Amino acid sequence: MLELGIIADDLTGGMMVASLLEREGVRCPLVTSTEALANLDPNANAVVIGRKIRLIPSDQACADATRSALALREAGCKRIYYKYCATFDSTPKGNIGPIAEALMAALDTDRTIFCPAFPEYSVTVFQGRMFLGGVMLGESAKQHDPVTPMTNSNLVEVLAAQSTSPVGLISHGVLGRGREAAAVQIQRQVDQGTGLFIIDAADNDDVTAIAELTSEWALTTGADALPMYLARTWLPAGQKVAQRTLLPPSPGKEAVLAGSCASGTLRQLEHFEKSHPVYRIDLVAAASDSHITNKVRDWAARELQNGPVAIATSSDVPGVERAQQALGVDGAAALADKLLGQAAEALHELGVRKFVVAGGETSGQVMSSLGVERVQVSSFDELSGGYCHQAGPDPVSLVLKAGALGDPQFFFTALERMRAADRNQ
Repeated sequence: MLELGIIADDLTGGMMVASLLEREGVRCPLVTSTEALANLDPNANAVVIGRKIRLIPSDQACADATRSALALREAGCKRIYYKYCATFDSTPKGNIGPIAEALMAALDTDRTIFCPAFPEYSVTVFQGRMFLGGVMLGESAKQHDPVTPMTNSNLVEVLAAQSTSPVGLISHGVLGRGREAAAVQIQRQVDQGTGLFIIDAADNDDVTAIAELTSEWALTTGADALPMYLARTWLPAGQKVAQRTLLPPSPGKEAVLAGSCASGTLRQLEHFEKSHPVYRIDLVAAASDSHITNKVRDWAARELQNGPVAIATSSDVPGVERAQQALGVDGAAALADKLLGQAAEALHELGVRKFVVAGGETSGQVMSSLGVERVQVSSFDELSGGYCHQAGPDPVSLVLKAGALGDPQFFFTALERMRAADRNQ
């Protein structure tokens, strides 16, 4: 039996959850479609479906998530987990609340929790308010996010704005009274019509208590941390776990594709460019250049003869604002995805088999463009869980990263890990 089926709203988030479960000793492949659930590794204890549903219209996102949930149930998953960003990235229109309500209906359950906290990385929730370290969410840099600005730290209010059902709170104090007392309070609220619950998680002990409280629930939701703690409720205590840090080899050339505009990715590109060529695509100019894809391909064909290359639509804040003013927020994002997807296809034709990809949306586009549907995932480590491998007669390895993650050396660390896999064959 598959103990846990996870629906992730983007690829990098899904990869991180899978790698954290691998670190716990849970075999957890990642697939990108319901069709790819066929012929899973028989040793798998969990599976992630990585979808691109964070920013699409909520009705489409709900339909997509519902298909995934039903397919996971058909594949034999005992529990379903809906994974979203640890900073609860969404808008008053969705998609976290609508997707959760759609999944509750599909799974015929009257309750679920929302646990975005990740205390290991200082993301906590107390009295329903989210904190990033010592700073409340609405006062952090997330308030300036160009797509999902998070200006309200009160997650009960954030969730209520995008949901049709009443939203309750399971506080730190309630958790502290023990599992039975918490279950009684939840049941009382469910009987009164509340089925959506933000739950406090101030530390790892809270997350442990949450997992024990909800281990038999049909549906739970949250960020990256809770699935690890859910796994601990069924894994043998004290088992030794062999970490999977090297995946099978993917002989071939190497490239970086960057769509994230996060400061972390911008620093990594600057560091990479000190020793390797970077093709920076200007989205405004590219919008009226019908030959841009050929230009990128011709440049890559020349430069790949000398080693790794990078292709990026990433830009600083003024550059992002200029592109969004000219093309619209959605138009700029769609064009960036399209061009980097085409670049991925061109690089693959040129012999690239090791890819480092920066940005959650970009990662989804690249995986789709390369036709990657099922991957093995490494154990979580300094690569932040993004290292994966698609087996087959023409194998491909990738390291996918969320935009903000990683030190300036990240691209080099990722490429060296995939080279080590080649040497280890």
